[in-house]
Amino acid sequence: MTALNDNIAKLSGFLARFQDTGIQNRIAGVDRPGSAGTFQSISPVDKSVICEVAHGTDVDIDAAAETAKAAFPTWRDMPAVERKKILIRIAEGIEARAEEIALCECWDTGQTLKFMSKAALRGAENFRYFADQVVQARDGQHLQSPTLMNITTRKPIGPVGVITPWNTPFMLSTWKIAPALAAGCTVVHKPAEDSPLTARLLVEIAEEAGLPPGVLNTVNGYGHDAGKRLTEHPAIKAIAFVGESRTGSIITKQGADTLKRMHLELGGKNPVIVFDDADLDRALDAVIFMIYSINGERCTSSSRLLVQETIREEFEARLVDRVNKIKVGHPLDPSSEIGPLISQEHYDKVTSYFDIAQEDGATVAAGGTTLGDEGYFVRPTLFTEANNKMRIAQEEIFGPVLTSIPFSTEEEALELANDTQYGLTGYLWTSDLTRALRFTDQLEAGMIWVNSENVRHLPTPFGGVKASGIGRDGGDWSFDFYMEQKHIGFATGQHKITRLGA
Repeated sequence: MTALNDNIAKLSGFLARFQDTGIQNRIAGVDRPGSAGTFQSISPVDKSVICEVAHGTDVDIDAAAETAKAAFPTWRDMPAVERKKILIRIAEGIEARAEEIALCECWDTGQTLKFMSKAALRGAENFRYFADQVVQARDGQHLQSPTLMNITTRKPIGPVGVITPWNTPFMLSTWKIAPALAAGCTVVHKPAEDSPLTARLLVEIAEEAGLPPGVLNTVNGYGHDAGKRLTEHPAIKAIAFVGESRTGSIITKQGADTLKRMHLELGGKNPVIVFDDADLDRALDAVIFMIYSINGERCTSSSRLLVQETIREEFEARLVDRVNKIKVGHPLDPSSEIGPLISQEHYDKVTSYFDIAQEDGATVAAGGTTLGDEGYFVRPTLFTEANNKMRIAQEEIFGPVLTSIPFSTEEEALELANDTQYGLTGYLWTSDLTRALRFTDQLEAGMIWVNSENVRHLPTPFGGVKASGIGRDGGDWSFDFYMEQKHIGFATGQHKITRLGA
């Protein structure tokens, strides 16, 4: 309890200023109230009000977008080495305030300190990585032809909109904002209304690091007002969005009239396939980690377990034992492994599947119940005796809920794995290399890990197929999105030009 009490005391100190002044929108380096007043940020831990948050609407987005447009030429034309220095100082600022970021994130989202303590530092890594790419980001290719010297180059696309979700919001914000700034774009950021705290910390850190006013602007609000206007605004050239597939479809329609470039990182119903020749101890650890860590509120969670029938009974028994031992508790307690879900709305959604599973004929083998009435806590849950046609196997629950489905053959496993509208990630456990090569070649997913949980490597492409999204983040793929490709051809001699009307 000592560590928990210490963390609560530290958090109280960090939150004091927000409780006094609330969270304002930040436009052109200046705090501004929301044009629609305020809304409340509620902690999922005990349903208490954290603070008042400026409610931005189209008026605030218009101001932020025009500010980003005005700031773009200066930021675009700043020498790359100077922009690099600023991004590195942002990374240093994040590291200096990592504890504040982590504790605020835990209280705002319900995520446990066990994972959020690393998320802040991961955000710093994102800025350091893209800072290192700044100088060569615009470099292109030299493509010689018989008559021309052809060169390519890239230029930043312009002001961009970044819309981030409420799960691990700080880290996901840095995934989008760091490469955008490195490319030379200016940004209007609309964080999720359920988790606004750390977006405020990020813009503060960036400005303290020397980011010019107006290069990063933050407007809080809801998707139907602030988000809608951001996707429609003519000054915004691209939208980077993380969230539900249904919302991704909506914002694509909203951006159509202005022909916005879209990067959509959407939902998933990701399979983890365990064959009977796998290292079952390691597979068990990975299966549990990839669905129950971060409260199961992650797009890459392996929410469908496809387990070979020959080992199903033993593997599920071991799963039940482990799942029942996962510690659900206060997110600021370092020993807690799962905290509360983000909000009343999401809590109601996740818990509704406890009844849906039984109505469809599945067995609740572990969990399936709530905890207390102070916050939005649920027990980690495992459904067995399920099939792939059930709602629990097809719909994204986005909580600490795993559905186990048996298979007999490799062909059946592949058919089950692909039988979903989503295609974000897949996880394969087998000791047969040729099977792994065959299976990954046919698995419909943008990212696949073999004999591993999700281990993110920043230079690799991150994104999905089907309803899981459009586009890729990471490494040079990020610059492909935030920059325009240009081709320039220089004649190398007096080549023949066809003459008309001579």
